[in-house]
Amino acid sequence: MIIISLISLVLSMKAATIPTSARSKYAIERMKPALEKELGNKGLSFGSPVYIRIFKEEKELEMWVKKGGEFVLFKTYSVYTYGSEGLGPKLKQGDGKAPEGFYFVKPENLNPSSRFHLSFNIGYPNTYDRSKNRTGSEIMVHGSTVSIGCYAMTDPFIEEIFVLADGGFKNGQSFFRVHIFPFRMTDESLEKHKDSEWFDFWVNLKEGYDKFTEYGNNPPNVKVSGGKYIFNI
Repeated sequence: MIIISLISLVLSMKAATIPTSARSKYAIERMKPALEKELGNKGLSFGSPVYIRIFKEEKELEMWVKKGGEFVLFKTYSVYTYGSEGLGPKLKQGDGKAPEGFYFVKPENLNPSSRFHLSFNIGYPNTYDRSKNRTGSEIMVHGSTVSIGCYAMTDPFIEEIFVLADGGFKNGQSFFRVHIFPFRMTDESLEKHKDSEWFDFWVNLKEGYDKFTEYGNNPPNVKVSGGKYIFNI
């Protein structure tokens, strides 16, 4: 009984650190039963760790859910918009660009009281961005379908994404990764963009993209060294 009480206390303390609001509680109440059923149909469980990939050119956000030792693609959502300035990384505050690169979200990055329905901060600028003196802040994935540099979704889509992220945190996930690419990083797509000023940067991003498959559908750990992203399992 003492052990059970201690476990309950630890879980309640973890849950207490996750931001909440009447809006997010209502979204969870409405969305969770249907998501549990959809996940179950794919052999997945609500509350399992999640991982997100975003592809700018295709305007797609992938939600991956962990099953056993690998992540399984649960659903692909349409990104409504990500700003006006197209492909390429964000360089400075107000440039109309949405970031590209490797980010992660902690529980405190959830914003259940967002002006844009529900949202979470992706953590821009990351270590790589700061090493390049890139500026900007409060870059979100959010609802309301408006953006000058965030990744904007429809409200129903951000509700599902938010509820899945919240479920993972409440079940003990300490952070989830958000990996953002200019396009699906095939050799053919990269060749098509070989004349871009960002080609070398995108080659580096492709290394991380390829590691996901190489590591058995597990996103790589990401560090920065020598002005580049480096990856390990």
